[in-house]
Amino acid sequence: MARLERMRRLSLRRQLLVPLVWMWLLGLAAAVAVASWLSTAGANAAFDRGLQDETVALAAKLVWTDRGPLLDISRQALELLNWDGETPNRFVLLDESGQVLAGDATLPRPALRHQSFGQPQLFDAEFQGQRVRGAQFSLRSPMLDRSVTVIKLEASSKRSRLLRDVSLAMVLPTLSIALLTVALLNWGIRRGLAPLRAVAREVERRAPDDLRSLPIEGVPAEVAPLIERINSLLADVQQSVAVQRRFVADAAHQLRTPVAGLRVLTQELASELSQYQGVQASAWQPVLTALLQSSDRLARLIGQLLSLVRSQSAPQIALQNAHGQAAYQDLRPLLREAAEPFALRAARQGRSLLLELPSQPVLARADSLWLGEALANVLDNALRYGGNQMLVTVRTLADAVQIDIEDDGAGVAPADLPRLTEAFWRGERADTRSDDSSGGSGLGLTIAYEVITRLGGTWSVQTRPEFAGLRVRWVLPSR
Repeated sequence: MARLERMRRLSLRRQLLVPLVWMWLLGLAAAVAVASWLSTAGANAAFDRGLQDETVALAAKLVWTDRGPLLDISRQALELLNWDGETPNRFVLLDESGQVLAGDATLPRPALRHQSFGQPQLFDAEFQGQRVRGAQFSLRSPMLDRSVTVIKLEASSKRSRLLRDVSLAMVLPTLSIALLTVALLNWGIRRGLAPLRAVAREVERRAPDDLRSLPIEGVPAEVAPLIERINSLLADVQQSVAVQRRFVADAAHQLRTPVAGLRVLTQELASELSQYQGVQASAWQPVLTALLQSSDRLARLIGQLLSLVRSQSAPQIALQNAHGQAAYQDLRPLLREAAEPFALRAARQGRSLLLELPSQPVLARADSLWLGEALANVLDNALRYGGNQMLVTVRTLADAVQIDIEDDGAGVAPADLPRLTEAFWRGERADTRSDDSSGGSGLGLTIAYEVITRLGGTWSVQTRPEFAGLRVRWVLPSR
C-alpha cells in the first residue's frame, strides 16, 4: 500500500523521465560494452600483428653457414631490438634441441605441440613477474636438414595502457553526452508538460464557484480529450448550479406573498383575540406570538435567499456610474447608514457598537446597496453571537481601504473558520440547540463574503487565541 501511495504521488514528468533514463542507461551500458570489446579486440589484433611482423622480420635476418645459423644484424640494432623499458632481452633463437643460439635464455618457452613454419604462433606467459605476449616462428634450412625457432616477447602492460587511454577517451565524452542527453530529455518533458502546468495554475487561481471552461490552446493532443471532458463536466455543473439558483430564486419569490399574507392574518387574529379578556384568549397569546416570530424568521430567510442568489448570479458586481466610469464613493456615509440601526439595537440590549471613521473622505470602488447589506449581515451576526462590545474601524492603505468588524465574544473554533462563510452553517452554537432562539439563518456571512469578493476585495477572519473575540477584515481596492 505504501508503495502504491508513493507511486500515486510521482509527478508525470518523473514517470516519463525515469523509464527513459533507465532505457537510455541500459543502451549506454550496452554501447560502452560493445565499444570496449571492439576496442580491446582491435588493439590486441594490432599488437599481435606487430609482434608477428617483428618476429618474421627477425627471422629474415637469419643466415645459414657451415658453422650453423647466424643472425645477420648489427650490434646497435640488436640492442634496440632486445631492449624495452618494461621487458629487457625479449627474444631468443633456439635450435631443434632447444639450445640457445642467441638472445635471452631465461625467456619462457611456449607450451606448443609443434613448430610453426608457415605463420608465427602467439602465446601468453609470465616473465619477470608480469604478463607478456609472445610469438614463435620456425625456419628450416633449404640446404641442411636443420631448423631453428625464433621467440619474441612483448609486455602486456603496453596493451593495458593503450586500452586504458582508449577507454578514457571513450568514457569522458560519453559521460558528457550522457549528462547532456538527460538534461535535454528533462527539458523536453518539462516543455511538453508546460501546458498542463499552465492549466493547473489556472485551476488553482480560480475561485470555487468559477466554472468557466479550461483553456485548451497548446495542450498536447493526448491530453486534449481529457481537458475537453473536464470542460464538458464544468458546463454541466454550471448549468446545474444555474438551475438550482433559479429554482431557489423562484421558490423564494413565490413564498414571499404567502408568508406576508400569513403574517398579516396572524396579526389580525392576534388583534381580534386581544379584544377578549377571558382565559381562552390568554391561552392562545403565546401561540400567536410564536407564530409571528416564525413568520418573521421565514420572511428574513426568504429575503436572504434572494440576496444570496442575486449576489452569486453575476461574476462581479457592477461598479460604474451613469457615464460608464469607475464609481469611487466615500465609504463613511455608507457604513454609517448601515451601522446606525444596529447601534440602536445594541443600545436597547445594554451593549455598545462603535464606529471609528477617518475625518477625511475614504474613497473606494463600492456599491452602496451591496456594501451596506454586507456590513448589516456581519453586524447582525455579531449582535447574535458576539459579546457586549462591538467596533467597526476604517483605515486607508496605500491603494486600498481596510474595514475591521470586531466583537469580544467567544469567537469560533479555529478549525471552523473555513466554514464560517458556508451557506446554512451556524456552528455548534446554533446547530446543537433545538430551540434555536438566535433566529439566524446561516446565510448572513455567506452573502457578505459573496459581496466582498465580487467587489474585488479580500476577506479574512481572526479568532482566539490570535484575537480576543472575532474579527472580520475586509480590504477593498481604492484604485
